[in-house]
Amino acid sequence: MADITILGSGGFGLALAIMCDNAGHKVTVWSKFQDEIDAIKRTGELKAKLPGVQVNKTIELTTDISCVKDKDMVILGIPSPFLREVCESVVPYLESRTIVVNTAKGLEGGSLKTMCCVARECFPNNHVAVLTGPSHAEEVARKVPTTVVTASDDREVSYYIQNTLSNDTFRVYVNDDVMGCEIGGSLKNVIALAAGVCDGLGLGDNTKAALMTRGIREISRLGVAMGAKLETFGGLSGIGDLIVTCCSMHSRNRRAGILIGKGVTPEEAVRQVGTVEGYVCTKNAWELSKRMGIEMPITEQLAKVLFEGETAANAIKNLMGRPNRNETESTFLS
Repeated sequence: MADITILGSGGFGLALAIMCDNAGHKVTVWSKFQDEIDAIKRTGELKAKLPGVQVNKTIELTTDISCVKDKDMVILGIPSPFLREVCESVVPYLESRTIVVNTAKGLEGGSLKTMCCVARECFPNNHVAVLTGPSHAEEVARKVPTTVVTASDDREVSYYIQNTLSNDTFRVYVNDDVMGCEIGGSLKNVIALAAGVCDGLGLGDNTKAALMTRGIREISRLGVAMGAKLETFGGLSGIGDLIVTCCSMHSRNRRAGILIGKGVTPEEAVRQVGTVEGYVCTKNAWELSKRMGIEMPITEQLAKVLFEGETAANAIKNLMGRPNRNETESTFLS
């Protein structure tokens, strides 16, 4: 049995808490929002994020950030724009023996760093790992069989996370490529948002298949340029997460994209759906691609739709009208 604190009472944080509690671990969930804690204690669920899913009474709920003290594992379930702020508030209470597991997906605004990079800066004396893959909170919480991947700079730490979190309905694989797992998990939200736009426009299966295929290509192109391993993007954090996020209505990114494709403004679509990680990540990924000199046409066109007033229909035309290419370029980064 491990003593685990999960920072963040969003859907995925709560889903992991329920899963870990069912597996026999001691679980504490921290939230910045007292109203969320009160709602769970009063009704036994958080209807806004996991309707119909009962939160076990054995899970401790708190707004006291010192709950990270003396823990075996702290799991970060914070939306990426707020991760550094929360991590910095944790620093005075976190012991060096505690393993930090990040589940946030995105790139930090300004620095364009991955979330594990942010966590390492905040916790230089702790082992930091990523946990990612095709894992909708709604299904994890309901014991739907799910497979994910964990990666850290220390394989023994990855094995510990694997052995601690794996159970009958949640299978954890180990990967040594932290950067690849993070880039795959973050940028799939961008492509899923674009996939939703295509759905909102009423385009077909051919379009979505092309978008996903070329999308994983440009995700991989950026990842390899940043030091990731190409084969990672054929795994759970790459094509696996891309499939589930582009094709499911559980995906907030896809749902927001559908609204945009139907003519709702990007800002209003995000307001209606809630946390849409791909929205901010699109802007940051486009900026990173320019900084790295990497061509990412889908990301570029989506950024123009989201932030420059380009119409979705024109963005599709721009992608279809690009110069002819050979699919199997001799150099992957060309």
